[in-house]
Amino acid sequence: MPGPAHAGSPPGGPASYFGGHAARDSAAGGALLRRDPDALQIPPGPRRARRDHPLAAELGSGYSRSPPRPRPRLVNVLVLNCGSSSVRFQVIATDIDGIERDTHRRLVQGRIERIGGQALISVLTESGGRIVEAAPLRDHRAAVDWVLRWLVSNDSGLVGLGSIADIHAVGHRVVHGGERFVTSTRIDAEVLAGIEECVELAPLHNPANLKGIRAARALLGEGVPDVAVFDTSFHATLPESAYLYGIPYQYYRRFRLRRYGFHGTSHRYVAYRYRKLTGAARDEANIITMHLGNGCSACAIRAGRSVETSMGFTPLEGLIMGTRSGDVDPSVLEFLCEKEGISLHEVSAILNRQSGLLGVSGLTADMRDLLAEEAEHDDRRARLAIDMFCHRVKKYVGAYLALLGGAEAIVFAGGIGENAPSVRARICAGLEWLGLELDPERNAAMVGGRAGPISRQGARLSAWVVPTDEELLIARDTVRVVLGAGVPVGPG
Repeated sequence: MPGPAHAGSPPGGPASYFGGHAARDSAAGGALLRRDPDALQIPPGPRRARRDHPLAAELGSGYSRSPPRPRPRLVNVLVLNCGSSSVRFQVIATDIDGIERDTHRRLVQGRIERIGGQALISVLTESGGRIVEAAPLRDHRAAVDWVLRWLVSNDSGLVGLGSIADIHAVGHRVVHGGERFVTSTRIDAEVLAGIEECVELAPLHNPANLKGIRAARALLGEGVPDVAVFDTSFHATLPESAYLYGIPYQYYRRFRLRRYGFHGTSHRYVAYRYRKLTGAARDEANIITMHLGNGCSACAIRAGRSVETSMGFTPLEGLIMGTRSGDVDPSVLEFLCEKEGISLHEVSAILNRQSGLLGVSGLTADMRDLLAEEAEHDDRRARLAIDMFCHRVKKYVGAYLALLGGAEAIVFAGGIGENAPSVRARICAGLEWLGLELDPERNAAMVGGRAGPISRQGARLSAWVVPTDEELLIARDTVRVVLGAGVPVGPG
């Protein structure tokens, strides 16, 4: 199902979902294309297949809409982010020079939801063309197969993707890499087994990520390199004093029970982008980044490296989120089990899926709707949910400023962080004594994919909005790994 607005995947169709990247990467407009859900076959015409492609036999004469041509300098990376019943995908063209110059082409971006039945498909091309359709897709392999077929079909009209051979590599978002994977890694049988071992650490996420990896490898063949980019790897630099829990040390040694942190790809990209915008050197990046969406986390970054983050062993710890509680006294779990006569598993489901903004307000997990209810109806619980959300973020900002011994900036990202000026203002209110003074006009204007400062000029502690772009970082890391350029530790 489509997620809440500030999860980065708002309801309201592809126009709202693709608003941020579309404004930055493609011309506005484009006709809305609706096609017959049954018309999923590659259109007839001259096509040429990669002989080692698993679909070649089925497709007969080939799998392209243009004659073969020399391999271009740019690397076309298919980025896959697979959820339990969804696939989000992009194709990004870049190379090492482009990474250094901070340039790229985003050929297409899309999402497939409700996999397992009549799936909903939304696509936006580089030229602004949009597709909304439905198709029966029974599993993740069928979804990835649909993506590959569409990319090289006449219907896509994508310049630079004439055949399946024009997909040079696949970058996969993998939520949990445990302690083993501390950087982005090319996938082989050994790496695949390692990701499988991390399933017990992320049972809701890694299995879906693995389905996407297996689908891509089965359909494209092992000749097309796959790279795993881990949400946890940016936080591999946490010191032991930050990642251990105050429980018997034996549980860490036996089960690796510790804080891992998540949203690392987002925090890393935002820190990199802030550095590019300000001209700061990597070792001068002492900032606090806040990814605020349906999932929320904060990160303290010293000299470009993560030294503390709000999420822990799972993404449940830390800030109040759309449906997650954030920090809760562990005794609450036992108390609820006894009082409600429910299992620990049921309490965990409540904390993960029925709490946060949704649980407090009793209305919605969507911050936009809560702000509207507060403004239009003065709804007490909507206001309470917003106040609790902002209070928790502010508490972490204060703690991280103390930990860092001060910082250059706090940086907002994510659906809420990028598009809710009133929430940003409430978080920053009362921090004037620390030197943080918002500029109301700047703050109000910094929405819809814009990046820049929202604090007054000359403020001792500045505040910024920097839209995140996890898919771009995944594509860049994929290119670095495939070309042997090395993946930087910290922003980059």
